[in-house]
Amino acid sequence: MEANVSAWVKEIIGGRRLQKKEAGWLLTVPLEELQEGAGQLQEYFCGKHVDLCTIINGRSGKCSEDCKYCAQAACHSTGIETYGFLPKEEIIANAKVNEAAGVNRFSIVTSGRALGGKEFDQAIEAYEEMRQNLSIELCASHGLLTREQFRRLRAAGVTRYHHNIETSQRFFPNICTTHTYEDRIRTIRVAQDEGLQVCSGGIIGMGETWGDRMDMAFSLAELGILSIPINALMPIKGTALEGQPTLSAEDILRTVAIFRFINPAADIRLAAGRKLLPDRGAGAFLHGASACITGNMLTTSGTTLQEDMEMLEKMGFSNTSPT
Repeated sequence: MEANVSAWVKEIIGGRRLQKKEAGWLLTVPLEELQEGAGQLQEYFCGKHVDLCTIINGRSGKCSEDCKYCAQAACHSTGIETYGFLPKEEIIANAKVNEAAGVNRFSIVTSGRALGGKEFDQAIEAYEEMRQNLSIELCASHGLLTREQFRRLRAAGVTRYHHNIETSQRFFPNICTTHTYEDRIRTIRVAQDEGLQVCSGGIIGMGETWGDRMDMAFSLAELGILSIPINALMPIKGTALEGQPTLSAEDILRTVAIFRFINPAADIRLAAGRKLLPDRGAGAFLHGASACITGNMLTTSGTTLQEDMEMLEKMGFSNTSPT
């Protein structure tokens, strides 16, 4: 590829995909120029559609895993509320509110290495009832599940499974030792084998390098992921990363733009840490981001569903699925 943004945008639209050996150049491009190119790619591949999803914390705390960023890990002392799987009536009521507000997707997220036993059965019952009575797309995030569990989720009406790879393969052991990067990749591939779409991304600002961020973006491209949440670490007191400095807005915006260049047809989804960006991330939606997590969240984005809907409408975006 010729080393200028306009040429890269043209070739990517034409079907060319970046290779690791050439993508380092993206780090040297002035941010404004890089964002302009990311915006052109977003316009071509996503148009004016922005995908909105909300989540409910279906089971909280007491997680056996030692992910250094997580408030729900039992090895951390964060004072987080802990509870078992929520009653399905509470989950369904929450889903109904989000559907009425026009949200595209709704996901139950649970703490722990994997949801199992009676609580997994409860989740299946909730998904089945939501599928029967609601039209909102159903997603799930329940950890390292088995092939049979993925089959049950799909049969219950779940269409997408969320499972972040979190960071690069190289850096992963620095943030978690109770399971491996390979465990996460295996889980994603099994979910895909069982007919589920996969939403997978990660967290930036945990001490990784730009090379790690690029590697994460390429790993997601290799997996064929079409929904990529980007979380900016919000250090939580009591976790192992409580003293980690917060990222600059420029770093977050460059990351979003780079992910668009490497994964041009994916929904690059703003997640945690949006309050680190000016104007609730409006600039990111114009330059690479085509989706977000909104509403009541595990880790707040610093904005509400109503604010997001109003902001996006003013910018000419719609979350109505294109026909």
